[in-house]
Amino acid sequence: MKTAIMTDSNSGITQSLAREMGIEVVPMPVLIDGELYFEDLTLSQEKFYEKLEADAQVSTSQPNPVDVGEYWAKALKDNDAVIYIPMSSGLSETCHTLQHYAATEPQFKGKVYVVDNQRISITQRQSVIDAIKMANEGKPAEEIYAFLMDTKMQSSIYIMVDTLKYLKKGGRLTPAVAAIGTLLKIKPVLQIQGEKLDQYAKVRKLTDAKTTMINAIKKDVETRFKQLRADGKLTLAVAHTQNFTEAEKFREELKAAFPDIGFSYIDPLSLSVSCHIGPGALACAVSIKY
Repeated sequence: MKTAIMTDSNSGITQSLAREMGIEVVPMPVLIDGELYFEDLTLSQEKFYEKLEADAQVSTSQPNPVDVGEYWAKALKDNDAVIYIPMSSGLSETCHTLQHYAATEPQFKGKVYVVDNQRISITQRQSVIDAIKMANEGKPAEEIYAFLMDTKMQSSIYIMVDTLKYLKKGGRLTPAVAAIGTLLKIKPVLQIQGEKLDQYAKVRKLTDAKTTMINAIKKDVETRFKQLRADGKLTLAVAHTQNFTEAEKFREELKAAFPDIGFSYIDPLSLSVSCHIGPGALACAVSIKY
């Protein structure tokens, strides 16, 4: 069985990188002041942040299932099945919408597997890498799908938010809380443990944020992922929003803290997350690898 691997741009995989990897990446729609853009096609990271910092009205939306179906149909011309890895259903209804579409549209039924493995950004990219490896080994789509679903909770992301402005703007903080937090120079550390984006800790300095995130990863690999660590089945990654220099420094700190765990890559956070947290953010993740 020949299986095509596909994902969306929430994975952080660019169109150019997708071509190198031999996969398709569906660009996510972004609305800016009422005008529709598509991530990494008609909207670059630079243009996005330029608009965001200029206080434009920025939001993300679900892709049209019919548009995504066109990608699936094209892939099925040369493949027996498609593994499609969208962003977590805990962060968007996109996954459920596409699961229904794949299950009810005759041309896709039994051929397109929409994976709800609760990933976003750097952990979503790891799922894609795992799926590619399995497909290259000749594993059937059912087996790839089962692995991704069975391991969906075996990842963690921690994100330091540099400014409260965008959490306030998105209604995730009241103006009063945002004002106090800004005055006290609070930097929230958020977490994604398979489902939604939740608060993990509050700090005031970048160094404290990095220490908090490293300690959180340490706790994960010593408890939840203890056996995976012993088996050499874990990998680390870093993400950021317009903060590449600090991301490189953070990578070295993570490698020093966990010399027995491999490091995969540094990526910009996807725009679907970035529009809620703004520039200057720094994130790290640990996840299972195939």
